[in-house]
Amino acid sequence: MHSRLIRTAVAAIALSATGMVLANEADVKKGIEDFIGAPAVESVVRMPYGGLYEVVLKSGELVYTDEKVSFIIDGRVIDAKTRRDMTAARMAQLSSIDFASLPLDHAIKQVRGNGKRVIATFEDPNCGYCKRLGKELAQMKDVTVYTFLYPILSQDSNEKSRNIWCAKDQAKAWNDWIIDGKVPAAAKCDSSTIDRNVALGQKLRINGTPTIFLADGRRIGGYVPVAELEQTLSAGN
Repeated sequence: MHSRLIRTAVAAIALSATGMVLANEADVKKGIEDFIGAPAVESVVRMPYGGLYEVVLKSGELVYTDEKVSFIIDGRVIDAKTRRDMTAARMAQLSSIDFASLPLDHAIKQVRGNGKRVIATFEDPNCGYCKRLGKELAQMKDVTVYTFLYPILSQDSNEKSRNIWCAKDQAKAWNDWIIDGKVPAAAKCDSSTIDRNVALGQKLRINGTPTIFLADGRRIGGYVPVAELEQTLSAGN
């Protein structure tokens, strides 16, 4: 009887504590949104550091505050014991995706060698760094690359993307342009895939090109040389 009462009391205390945490997180959410003046908070989580709360904004930004929202920190939290950048680790987690959910049939597929390693890229045909990346990717072996045409820079980018997508050989049209600078010929087809790619990219908060996703869901924002990409792929295995 006594043990059952004790278990009941402990459970009640735990539930009460949980309620307090949730209440505090709700208060923090309200406080931040009152400060911003808009419903901009995606999540609030209490951190194991100095009474801080992690606040993830719908824009993808990460800030910190206390339970009273008496201050807002826009910076990094470093674990002094492990020297680990907790903010960078959390941002990497937040920016990762479920790779299996990508509609790969909406991308240009290129297989090199055995194609064992897999990456996906979101690229604008007029992006200078995408052109540099294209030359780098051409040097990689045993990789499958899915290129999502993601025209966000200009109307010309949109036209080029649709011409490339409608080309008889999409991969050749893409490489001819991105690597060799040969303007894609005008072509017509159902190019609504391009619109869906833009909507998908916005949903994934892709604000710049190129953006690379590894098969484990990790995101790499921006151009990387092939040696660095190879190292990153190896580290994931």
